Amino acid sequence: MTSTDASVHTIDFHGQPALELRAPDGATCVVSLFGAQVLSWVPAGGKERLYLSPQARVDRRSALRGGIPVIFPQFAERGPGPRHGFARTLVWQVDQTRVSKDFAIATLRLTDDEATRAVWPHAFALELTVVIGGNRLDLELSVENTGDTAFDFAAALHSYLRVTEVENCRLEGLRNTSYLDATDGDKAKDDRLDALIVEDEVDRIYRRAPDTVVLHDGSRAFGFQSEGFPDLVVWNPWEHKCRALNDMPDLDFRRMICIEPAIAERPQTLAAGEQWSGRHTIVAA
Repeated sequence: MTSTDASVHTIDFHGQPALELRAPDGATCVVSLFGAQVLSWVPAGGKERLYLSPQARVDRRSALRGGIPVIFPQFAERGPGPRHGFARTLVWQVDQTRVSKDFAIATLRLTDDEATRAVWPHAFALELTVVIGGNRLDLELSVENTGDTAFDFAAALHSYLRVTEVENCRLEGLRNTSYLDATDGDKAKDDRLDALIVEDEVDRIYRRAPDTVVLHDGSRAFGFQSEGFPDLVVWNPWEHKCRALNDMPDLDFRRMICIEPAIAERPQTLAAGEQWSGRHTIVAA
């Protein structure tokens, strides 16, 4: 591919309007306008690195199982609003797109309206910027308080990674950290192991997590680097929980793991007129 082939354009993705980003080196990415959700990422010269369930409900009402949903303003059931908030089930607007000699970039934007204020009574502007090039996927999420009073919010980039066999993966970099274990009533625990190996359901919020972790998947690997997010969530539903999901094949828990930078344990307070931003980079190796 040459630089003249690079582009950002609108496509139909399984009935959903989406942006397809093509970098000059051949890397590609698909971002749905519904939820500003990254649904596909193929590094230059590589293969698909994100998991998207073949049974994901594409109805412009339901959250899509897979890719990278944007979680805002609530994490899970840690609040009175919809699970994981409303940002992942609303249509975002394309703010800007650009292609350079090294990368392709798109920014999508969501602002409050009557429907959002009915469930969360605050004025806000939310932006997601997606940049691809080479073997990197760079994401930046920003939140601006456009109202007159402070608000608290949670946020996450709920990344579903496609793996060959989850039981053979090793997540390194979390030794000597503490986490809340949702499979054990949010009990606080310490991670003393050199690597996390998934052998059962995993649902953890690592608090004050390291900025960098590495997932080894056989001969492949993912590197993760985050700024601005205090927590790191690791999730795999395992066999019993996967069977209960009607938008995911029963055995596909073996093909994915979620590793997501987050503001999850404690909400972030944002004063009127202030802005917060968090960055997350995934490197395919």
